[in-house]
Amino acid sequence: MSKKTVLTGITTSGTPHIGNYLGAIKPAIEASEKPELDSYFFLADYHALIKCQDPERVAQSSREIAATWLALGLDTDKATFYRQSDIPEITELSWILTCMCSKGLMNRSHAYKASVDANQAAGKSELDDGITMGLFSYPILMAADILMFNADIVPVGKDQIQHIEMTRDIGGRFNSNYQKLFNMPDAQVDEETQLIPGLDGRKMSKSYDNTIPLFCSSDQLNKLIKQVDTDSKQPGEPKDPDSSTVFQLYNCFANEREAQQMREQYAAGIGWGDAKKELFEFLDAKLSAPRAEYNRLMNDLPFVESVLLKGAEKARAKSMPLLDEVRIAAGIRPLPFVPEQQAKKAKKEKSAEDIARAEQGRRRGILMQLKGALEAVANSDDPKAAAIALLEEKSAKLTTLKAKAKDKAENELLILTEELAQYNL
Repeated sequence: MSKKTVLTGITTSGTPHIGNYLGAIKPAIEASEKPELDSYFFLADYHALIKCQDPERVAQSSREIAATWLALGLDTDKATFYRQSDIPEITELSWILTCMCSKGLMNRSHAYKASVDANQAAGKSELDDGITMGLFSYPILMAADILMFNADIVPVGKDQIQHIEMTRDIGGRFNSNYQKLFNMPDAQVDEETQLIPGLDGRKMSKSYDNTIPLFCSSDQLNKLIKQVDTDSKQPGEPKDPDSSTVFQLYNCFANEREAQQMREQYAAGIGWGDAKKELFEFLDAKLSAPRAEYNRLMNDLPFVESVLLKGAEKARAKSMPLLDEVRIAAGIRPLPFVPEQQAKKAKKEKSAEDIARAEQGRRRGILMQLKGALEAVANSDDPKAAAIALLEEKSAKLTTLKAKAKDKAENELLILTEELAQYNL
């Protein structure tokens, strides 16, 4: 059985915290041990520049993230661990894909639309105020990251699913227009991923300033745990562990026996001071060994750099041959190069599979544009009546349109009719 390629990028714009470890790093390292997977992990330092223009922060985050993954046991003989900026083929591929990507697709990016909406809500006349081309087009760089190594699986949060769909559209367009060189990746979303609470009980996130750095000192860890929000119940009063941030953090690191013992202490009315003391001692013991290794690595950055460069060499053994094929397919070739006649013929005569794939991509693009209208129908008091009204409105507009616009509108009307058939029109 052939291996599946799994790819994960880590943006270098902050210090790794407990939420990062439990939600992403730990499961990724465990998955990299599976023989049926070929794992790629990279420091996404070019992505960091989109939102962070503090060079020292980006540089320090790169050091911290690299040392963290190694300290937690990542086996770089089994996985490919590299820095995005060490793979020049990625940025070159990003440009080639940019030339294949429609602006309309980027207009629909969640991050771009959120920035436009924020400007509109602030009453700004220029809706693109403060929006860089990095923010606007970063889904293309993400597509290059993924397609460069023909990843089959990309673990993402729900907010990133759209970017995997965009990657499929961009890669599919290249395959259809030039040559089939790219796999179509699938998003992997863990629906059962546990929410890791921060100091205030909300999701642990740098945005909320409620994180616990994974390898902070014992003194700092103790100080932060003392800040965890609790209720007003006094010592001796039974407490609900499932609504307690202190217990949830404990439970994230505990085995079944340890968690049950802590539950019993909650039922017996453990005081919050004692509960926090238990949490600190428990986490400090769990993190002491990897923390020591992390500190050792942070004091030996030339070694960490050598590991990343070794990973880059390993990664480029894959990226360079593929980019050569991409260049040739796109016409960036040595002057004497002449493609074989068979290749020319194959390019002109698309297979039924290629045509079907192109059609699926076109249909997905239209559905993305119609998403708002379809949701409005589904959420209306009378979906059937709303569906009929929408179809009548679209049909009426056809008579007012010119040839090219009319063709587009007819395609939309056809797909709308198919999607709304569920309402027994």
